Amino acid sequence: MYEAKRAIIMAAGIGNRMHPVTLDTPKPLVKVHGKRMIESVIDALKENGIDEIYIVVGYLKEQFAALLEEYENIHLIENPYYEQYNNISSLYAAREYLGECVILDGDQIIYEPEILKKEFARSCYCCKWVEQETKEWLLTVENDVVTHCSRTGGRSGWQLYSVSFWSGEDGLRLKHHLEAEFEEKKNRQIYWDDVALFCYPKEYALGIRKISDGDIVEVDSFEELCELDRSYTLLNQEGTNGNE
Repeated sequence: MYEAKRAIIMAAGIGNRMHPVTLDTPKPLVKVHGKRMIESVIDALKENGIDEIYIVVGYLKEQFAALLEEYENIHLIENPYYEQYNNISSLYAAREYLGECVILDGDQIIYEPEILKKEFARSCYCCKWVEQETKEWLLTVENDVVTHCSRTGGRSGWQLYSVSFWSGEDGLRLKHHLEAEFEEKKNRQIYWDDVALFCYPKEYALGIRKISDGDIVEVDSFEELCELDRSYTLLNQEGTNGNE
């Protein structure tokens, strides 16, 4: 068994699909029922004994300083490339902390902390089995190892969520591959997940950690935020009326 000794939380993005709330607030700091989304991630990590936490910041980065006062052992890493490149730049900025870690997005809500237990058998992604058609990334698994990933989704597969665990060996491998793509190949408009799943799939033997419906909620748009928290509905109506 491996053990996650630290966490890297991706929180640098602008969050255009969450306008208007992200015009003056970073997406991970947006509140749902009075609690910032990133707080659910940090609290779940600490509940599982993962106390060393690195948050990659960019857009409105100064607002994350409040977390340093509220939590112990939180460290901020600035991504200077967040406006130019895709999220590969955020993990590149935090690459020195890869290995024996869990990597998460800060703009999701963890409702079941158990999914972040720090012990894991192999490097893996949190995934939920879906029968119905989905447009989310979908993994095919054979003999406990990921053999294929579909970016365009499909049906009857393992839907990938933005929570992954990495052993020390795979973390060093991922660091090397990130540097190769970002520095040498200038391949900077991809997701960081592309590195292991598409650029170098044969060099990893990734597994999955099974989760259930509702364990994690990823909030991708303002409409989805309104569905989760009706207090934003009035703001949504005002925006709609203003566009008429």
